[in-house]
Amino acid sequence: MPSSVHSTTLGDLRTAGNYIPRSVKDELRANLIDKLAKGESLFSGVVGYDDTVVPQVVNAVLSRHNFILLGLRGQAKTRLIRMLTTLLDDHVPYIQGCEIHDDPFAPICKPCRDLVKEKGDATPIAWLSREERYVEKLATPDVTIADMIGDIDPIKAARTGHTIGSELTVHYGLLPRANRGIFAINELPDLAGKIQVGLFNIMQEGDVQIKGYPLRLPLDLMLVFTANPEDYTARGKIITPLKDRIGSEIRTHYPATLGHGIEITQQEAWTERPSRTELYMPEYIREVVEQLAFSARDDKRVDKRSGVSQRLPISVLENVTSNAERRALVNGEKVAVPRVLDVYAALPSITGKLELEYEGELKGGDVVAREIIRLAVGKVYTEHFDGENVGHIVKWFEQGGSLKLEETETAEKMVQELSAINGLMEKTRRLGLGESEPDAVRAAAAEFILEGLYAHKRISRNEELAFVAGERRREQPADEGKQKIRRQYQ
Repeated sequence: MPSSVHSTTLGDLRTAGNYIPRSVKDELRANLIDKLAKGESLFSGVVGYDDTVVPQVVNAVLSRHNFILLGLRGQAKTRLIRMLTTLLDDHVPYIQGCEIHDDPFAPICKPCRDLVKEKGDATPIAWLSREERYVEKLATPDVTIADMIGDIDPIKAARTGHTIGSELTVHYGLLPRANRGIFAINELPDLAGKIQVGLFNIMQEGDVQIKGYPLRLPLDLMLVFTANPEDYTARGKIITPLKDRIGSEIRTHYPATLGHGIEITQQEAWTERPSRTELYMPEYIREVVEQLAFSARDDKRVDKRSGVSQRLPISVLENVTSNAERRALVNGEKVAVPRVLDVYAALPSITGKLELEYEGELKGGDVVAREIIRLAVGKVYTEHFDGENVGHIVKWFEQGGSLKLEETETAEKMVQELSAINGLMEKTRRLGLGESEPDAVRAAAAEFILEGLYAHKRISRNEELAFVAGERRREQPADEGKQKIRRQYQ
């Protein structure tokens, strides 16, 4: 409706003739039908849901249902509901100054009805953008009916001279202010039962009571909710009458394939950053980081009811990048290449995101995280080197070979030391590398092979602190108390 957007009065809007009133759910349905007919992308950036969640959301919108997304943390529930705004019209008119954005052709609040009756076609109108028509609330136990629906405002009553029970003295809450748009509530079970009652009453009957005064509010809304499964949280539950009034319950899930997980993590992680070094991210490191989340979700020591958020690999990849960047800056290298060592250095971004079972708590978060990293490296190594003959590398160690690598060692020195192992550098070709690659790239690939062999228990490795000579206590590492990790493969 390009010409009607410029209308500033009700009369102009009537004359333009482009605006046809329709409910929010009809609007969403019509625009969705147009997108489907044109083959347009519906929820750009939401990966892995094309054959599962998205069709169910489409069905809910086509059915004009209020719906709930039910799933564990970090499953893009909030992102998905926020993208529903792309199905709204660019702009819609409302009576200027109206707190609940009344339709000029069908106002529902008394002040707007009185205004239209008084001014007729001269009634001023304004325009709402699609972003302004989305209201989101995080449910918490302290939310009140006044927050959600509204309350009597005694100050307004005193100033206007109206009685305390008049509709003109109401201060509207979030739900009425979302009128003619989408109202989303995150973590619905955390909302107190009596507030949920207020929600389903206004959903179904369109009326509420504020401080004992009945108030008819036939709001025009699409209501969407998110929640974790009820067996995950004991903080609250969704009351049965409200569940009955929610048209569709849609289950979300974690990425089903490693490829989907990598795509999501690459999309969300802050790795393209300004720096004095150039970042080169090996594909096998991306695979290890993503496999880390998959392995954690399958680990019996990790609480399945809590889940392992997709934020875990995103945070880990950012920390891995930062550790590689730090090493390159310290060594004055032009290229920063993450190594498996950097995944272990990212433990702070792992341990806080794992809810452990009793067995895991006994071992400790750090130990469990390290074992999951080792498992992830082993699986990725198998994908690249399954069936590859690495016996000569293992034999080198069996004959007494030993290799120590410092965390901050330069790439050039690492390549020199790794080249002493028979056939190791040649095996990096399996990862698509040639001899012309930068030292940092070759060193990272060779270390990945050694870590893969360690993960499969073909060779052993220990981690120790580097200390100054003899008499100093082990608790006092060198370099002013800073830990320097030295890895010894044998």
